Amino acid sequence: MRPALYDRVAEETASVVIRRYSTSFGLASRLLGPDVRQHVENIYALVRVADEIVDGGAQVDVVQAARALNELEAETDRAMEIGFSTNLVVHAFALTARDVDFGTELTAPFFESMRMDLSEKQHDQASFDRYVYGSAEVVGLMCLRAFLVGEDVTDPQRFETGARALGAAFQKVNFLRDLAADFETLGRSYFPDVDVATFDEATKVRLLDDIDADLAVSAAVVPDLPRSSRRAVALAQSLFAELSVRLRKTPASELVRARVRVPNPVKARLALAAAVGR
Repeated sequence: MRPALYDRVAEETASVVIRRYSTSFGLASRLLGPDVRQHVENIYALVRVADEIVDGGAQVDVVQAARALNELEAETDRAMEIGFSTNLVVHAFALTARDVDFGTELTAPFFESMRMDLSEKQHDQASFDRYVYGSAEVVGLMCLRAFLVGEDVTDPQRFETGARALGAAFQKVNFLRDLAADFETLGRSYFPDVDVATFDEATKVRLLDDIDADLAVSAAVVPDLPRSSRRAVALAQSLFAELSVRLRKTPASELVRARVRVPNPVKARLALAAAVGR
């Protein structure tokens, strides 16, 4: 018999993370059905802990960060196998992994991408594609497993394609709006053959065209998601589509100096539209 109190405390811990770290995803998660919401919050919490390790939030050097990341992955693997961890965030994540049926086929690529942040400051197209898959697309696939639990799905590949496209779009939008900060603070340049010093309108448009193509793929699948997840994913989709629009309107010279955001009143309007199913 699972220790219900411990499980509950672990999941409450995971839920705090998304509320404190992300207004956009936190807002979207409120539109999820209760059981699905908890799974998504459990997934998000582990992803955020890994991000803190590699982005310097843990305030450790590269060697210590690599060791901490390895330990986190080993603990996650062990928890998914036995169903228990003394780390509350890992325990909550493992509960979800076991409940919705995914394992190292999704977590291993994720941790591989996190390691790339410790060692690779620039990407070619192959490493960029691998990084985006592991850091974002597999997270979309984890959430999709939670969305589809108990559902009779005749074409799972179509949903997986949509989940991967939406994850990729999220990641690329974040790369674009954090272009200068990633380079100046973390010394990273994610997009292949993109130089912050010579970033121009043509490059910006090319990157946004690719992002919008991903968003179009994911948008085609959203209406067919189960009701318990459809409105939340629609909101996330619309928030990042709005960001794409705002990035297009922002001159390239300004984009490398300021982070583009969606104002809270606009977020509220998009959330209302998603909540009523428009």
